[in-house]
Amino acid sequence: MRAHAEEEAEHVLWPHTPPRFARLDSWWPAVVWVAPERECEGGIRCMLIPTKLACVCRALDPRSALRRGQVLLATVNEQTMVPFVSTQLNNLDLALALARRGNLPGAENLVVQNFERLFASGQFKEAAEAAAESPQGSLRTKTTVDRFKAVPQQPGQTSPLLVYFGTLLTRGKLNAYESVELSMLVLQQNRKQLLDNWLKEDKLTPSEQLGDLLRQAGDNEAALSCYQQANVPHKVIEGLAAKGDFAELTKFSAAQGYKPDYMYLLQRMMMDNPEAAVNLAKMVAKQPGPPIELNTMADLFLQRNMVREATAFLLDVLQDNKPEQDKLQTKLLEINLVTNPNVADAIMANNTLTHYDRPRVAQLCEKAGLYMRALQHYTDLPDIKRVIINTHAIDPQQLVEYFGSLSADWAIDCLKELLGTNLAQNLQLVVQVAKEYTEQIGASKIIDLLEGHKSYHGLYYYLGSYIAFSEDPEVHLKYIEAAAKTGQIKEVERVTRESNFYPPDRTKQFLMESKLPDARPLINVCDRFDMVGDLTHYLYTNNMLRYIEGYVQKVSPAKAPLVVGALLDCEAPEDFITNLILSVRSLIPVEGLCAEVEKRNRLKLLNPFLEHLVSEGSADPAVHNALGKIIVDSNNNPEHFLTTNPYYDSLAVGKYCEKRDPNLACVAYKRGQCDAALVDCTNRHSLFKVQARYIVERMDADLWGTALQEDNKYRRQLVDQVVSTALPESKNPEQVSVAVKSFMGAGLQSELIELLEKIVLQNSSFSNNHNLQNLLIITAIKADKTRVKDYIHRLDNFDGPAVGEIAVGYEMFEEAFEIYKKFSLKTQAIKVLLDQMDDLPRALEYANKVDEPEVWTELGHAQLEAGSIAEAIASYLKSGHTGRYLDVISRSQESGAHAELVKFLLMVRKKIKEPKVDTELVHAYAKTGDLAAMEEFISSPHQANLGTVGEACFNEGLYEAARVIFTHIPNWGRLASTLVRLHQFQAAVDAARKANSPKTWKEVCYACVEESEFRLAQLCGLNIIINADDLEEVSEFYQKRGYFEELIALLESGIGLERAHMGIFTELGILYAKYKPEKLMEHLKLFATRLNIPRLIRVAEEYHHWKELVYLYIQYDEYDNAAMVMIHHSPIAWEHVLFKDVAVKVSNLEVYYRAVSFYLAEHPDLLVDLLKVLEARVDHTRVVQILRKADHLPLVKDYLLAVQKANLKAVNEAVNELLVEEEDHNGLRESITTYDAFDQIGLASQLEDHELLEFRRISAHIYKSNLRWRKAVALAKRDNLFKDAMETVAQSGDADLAEELLRFFVDEGHRECFAAMLYTCYELIKPDVALEVAWTHGLTDFIMPYMIQTLKEMSGKVDTLMRERKEAQAAAVTDEATKKQQEAQSNAYLSLMPLALPAPPLAGGAGGASPADGFGGASGGYSANNGAQYGGGGFGGGQYAGQGF
Repeated sequence: MRAHAEEEAEHVLWPHTPPRFARLDSWWPAVVWVAPERECEGGIRCMLIPTKLACVCRALDPRSALRRGQVLLATVNEQTMVPFVSTQLNNLDLALALARRGNLPGAENLVVQNFERLFASGQFKEAAEAAAESPQGSLRTKTTVDRFKAVPQQPGQTSPLLVYFGTLLTRGKLNAYESVELSMLVLQQNRKQLLDNWLKEDKLTPSEQLGDLLRQAGDNEAALSCYQQANVPHKVIEGLAAKGDFAELTKFSAAQGYKPDYMYLLQRMMMDNPEAAVNLAKMVAKQPGPPIELNTMADLFLQRNMVREATAFLLDVLQDNKPEQDKLQTKLLEINLVTNPNVADAIMANNTLTHYDRPRVAQLCEKAGLYMRALQHYTDLPDIKRVIINTHAIDPQQLVEYFGSLSADWAIDCLKELLGTNLAQNLQLVVQVAKEYTEQIGASKIIDLLEGHKSYHGLYYYLGSYIAFSEDPEVHLKYIEAAAKTGQIKEVERVTRESNFYPPDRTKQFLMESKLPDARPLINVCDRFDMVGDLTHYLYTNNMLRYIEGYVQKVSPAKAPLVVGALLDCEAPEDFITNLILSVRSLIPVEGLCAEVEKRNRLKLLNPFLEHLVSEGSADPAVHNALGKIIVDSNNNPEHFLTTNPYYDSLAVGKYCEKRDPNLACVAYKRGQCDAALVDCTNRHSLFKVQARYIVERMDADLWGTALQEDNKYRRQLVDQVVSTALPESKNPEQVSVAVKSFMGAGLQSELIELLEKIVLQNSSFSNNHNLQNLLIITAIKADKTRVKDYIHRLDNFDGPAVGEIAVGYEMFEEAFEIYKKFSLKTQAIKVLLDQMDDLPRALEYANKVDEPEVWTELGHAQLEAGSIAEAIASYLKSGHTGRYLDVISRSQESGAHAELVKFLLMVRKKIKEPKVDTELVHAYAKTGDLAAMEEFISSPHQANLGTVGEACFNEGLYEAARVIFTHIPNWGRLASTLVRLHQFQAAVDAARKANSPKTWKEVCYACVEESEFRLAQLCGLNIIINADDLEEVSEFYQKRGYFEELIALLESGIGLERAHMGIFTELGILYAKYKPEKLMEHLKLFATRLNIPRLIRVAEEYHHWKELVYLYIQYDEYDNAAMVMIHHSPIAWEHVLFKDVAVKVSNLEVYYRAVSFYLAEHPDLLVDLLKVLEARVDHTRVVQILRKADHLPLVKDYLLAVQKANLKAVNEAVNELLVEEEDHNGLRESITTYDAFDQIGLASQLEDHELLEFRRISAHIYKSNLRWRKAVALAKRDNLFKDAMETVAQSGDADLAEELLRFFVDEGHRECFAAMLYTCYELIKPDVALEVAWTHGLTDFIMPYMIQTLKEMSGKVDTLMRERKEAQAAAVTDEATKKQQEAQSNAYLSLMPLALPAPPLAGGAGGASPADGFGGASGGYSANNGAQYGGGGFGGGQYAGQGF
């Protein structure tokens, strides 16, 4: 069958297919027939397909009903089809058609030959089509494009290159290279919209180059889309960053697994899109562990002078106000204070930054004129004082608020500085500050400050606002002084009238010394503070009588007496005084007036005035007192006046009379019942009979008490007169009663007893008086105890209980016992025996005799108090008293009478059902050791508090009883404690397990440890250490007893518990550090996440485990400390790889430089490796300084060359220094040419004397670069480098220098250099100078080329001038002709003007029309002067210009 199929394959390419084959596809070049099928090996049914076609097999389902001969799948062998047609069939056209239509390989040579033929014949369109249809794009290459590009464009025809691209676009999509070339061509023609359309139609293949072109054209969106389709991650990142789509950027980076080079992105975007660069920097800063340091990003902005962008970036990243960002905060404020102070001021006003360098910012604020901000930041007083005087540039309100932040002393110093600088300008501000901060600064300091500067106006204004709130006398006085000195008299008068706080004496003295023209302030002071005498004297001596009258009449008539007295002292005329009194007689206080006049013995002066008042019916006591005094003095029947006048004051008049007649004084005192005065007068004048009669008659207890006082030396005389005269004369019982009470109150017991015996015992009318009998016995008890028993038996009508109590009070116990027996008071009687006489046997005898429960009870109480517990309990049992069972219980426990207590409590329990009784009964059983009775009792119903009893037994060491009670309750915790005391540890552990209390576990654990029962202790300890609060206590307990191994074993078991906490792991680490350091590191690595690292850090540092300490610092992210530990303890802790890993994460820059010094000292061979890691983080200048100081610059040459790209002065100078030392002139020249940041003049000076010529040439080159031409030329001449000298002069453009060098060559005989100089510096050498030098030195031949060239240029310039002159003349002639033509046209135009219009100018009309323009022209208007009047555009303007109208 296969042979048959191969035979039939020959008919495939013939026009007609044999009848037995069915054609399946009419368009595909390969033809498939239905072939007979056969069964292959493995049950696979196959069909044979003609040669060059593949055999297709498929496992058929046995159940399928497919017909035989069905085609399942057919494919072509693409590699051999076209070669078969072209070689075997020799049909080139068909082979080419197959290759084109099927995009099949094998026809490359045919396609190329066809393309070359068409291209060579100039059929570019057909060649383009051939290339477009080439199989698999074999001709769509760069070579083809370059060939079309090289074909010149024919005039009037389309460029062959455009024809090529147009053909490709019509056929499909361009490849990457074609897309780029076409895009470049279109963009050169500014037809970008074509690109947009092609991109939308997917005619172009995206690529990185195409994206670059689109971005250069400004279409960032299209460029970004192109980069995304071409999968160019770094360009996509750039595009997204420029777009500001940082969310998409992050998402894209994560999806691609691409780490963007943010440094490059930032630098690129700073040039293209500064705003997007800021947003990118913000996004980078917000990433955890930013890939670029914030300081580095800020420096990138500042290096490009992008202050606004740097500010926006820093404000965003510093909004959290972290302490570690202090340097960035300082930098933010620095750059703005230097460039834009207002921005810095706004930043500081927000108060969002607080950690910056305040002294540095303060200095910059001062330089920028932000004096208020400078004040807020300065902390030294000299700085504050220097800035604060700039009040002209500081808001006064802000400055006032600022003073609130200063201390009192600093504020005073600043105010002093303000006043000392410009008193007039700053006074108002100083006063405002003083007003605002008086409490903080102190009014006294402010007053001293203003007074020190003689600023009384400032003092007046300050105190004017403060005085209303101050009670300081000094403040009020200073205000009065300031107001007076500034002429504010009304204010002085107001303050002296209203203030209650100024010092009156000093104020009065000041006002008197000031001699104000208005005396009202002084009047106010003296009137308010009772200094009327001084006021009157001042006014009288200063002849201010008008103010005296006004004061008395209008201000204070009540003080007229004082004024009169002062006037009398001043010996004023009596007429003036009399008139003054009469002017206010209805208002004047007569009493005061009389007193003042009486003091001066001028009372008779008032007699007419007083008689006048009496005649008017005055009942004023003062008037009558004065009149009575006058009558007594004149001895005009004074007794009559004293007894008949009802108005005078007896005390006042009596006092006045004492010095003249004591009897008259007693009359006056008796009339007014002036007891004290009368007693005093009679005592002084020995009138005791008068005194006794008066006191008895008065019946006043107070008067009696005063007269009978013990300190009254006249009491004996008074008592004698009372007993002998006054009482015998008295018939009034009340008088006697008052006298007796007074004697009692005065303690005159003996005298009182004698008096009472006469009254009570001598059968008087007062013998059966109950009160007098009581008084007699009581008085005897107090005064004469020997008479008491006699009085008890003789008297029957007294109060027995009361008197008995008094007798007890005076320790007369037998008398009291007799009184109680007499009145049958048995309880009181036995109390006397027990409480007072303390006679228990006599009391027991009395109780047996009486045999009453109350008596037995009292006896029991006494026995109980005496400590006779058994006897007391016996008495209580007889009386049946249970009230004091608590006392009995406590006393029994103290004395140990537990057996008696049991009996008592059993009796009490029958009457009282109290838990206390049952509780104490159980306790008593325990104390007596009767555990069987106790168990029986607690097993029966009771109210005992067994917990309390159990605790008591435990505390008292009754552990067996406690065990019984705690087991009965049950209380497992206390039972465990009890079992521990009984040394039953296993049972104690079982009880503790049931109690499950930390306290119980600890107790049992500690007991087991003390007894070395470590297994049981560990069981308990595992239940303790799971509580973090108890772990430390357990650890200390074990460690104090030296059980370190056992403690470690306990904690090692504890870390495996389910409830193991951080404290267990940490404590175990501490124990390892102390006792087993070899296990510490392994423990740290295994459980680093479960440790309290700060605590372990302290322990590791204490015990010098430096390697472990480094590991802990790294785990705790304290890389600074880790690095410092490795530096300080390098023999143990340092590892180079680890140190590098730590160094890149350090936040404190100082650590970097300490690391550099450390490596220099200990590992110099690894220093360059370290610096490569730290290259982006260190300050290269500082590193160079460190290395230079250590004299180790050659050691880090590779590092210096690597960082020289930053173009830093220190780095460049270090590299140049090394290159000079190495005599590498090529490297040095490259270095100074590429990097210019170094001391160029210094290097040139260093090299100008170098022994090598090339270095001296470099010196000259540097001088030339710095425009030091003469120095460079001098060096070149010194080294005979004449070419360099000539080139230097040519570059300088200095004609004098060129002439000097020219003469130098001539003088030195360098003729060839002379000729070369003329050529090189042709523009600088003047021809006359060159000719003179050449002629004088015989160098005519050498100068001849120069002269020829000079003459040629001169002749050319002359020809040019002549030509320009001719052209100017011709232009002038043309202008003249044009002018004449215009005048002629103007005249012709004038004849055509309407008569109503004014005539235009004859010439010069700019708006006139030429014949070619028609009437009106296109210029607008008919003339320059009148065109605007008739509308813009004239008659013939606008669209008809140039055509006429």
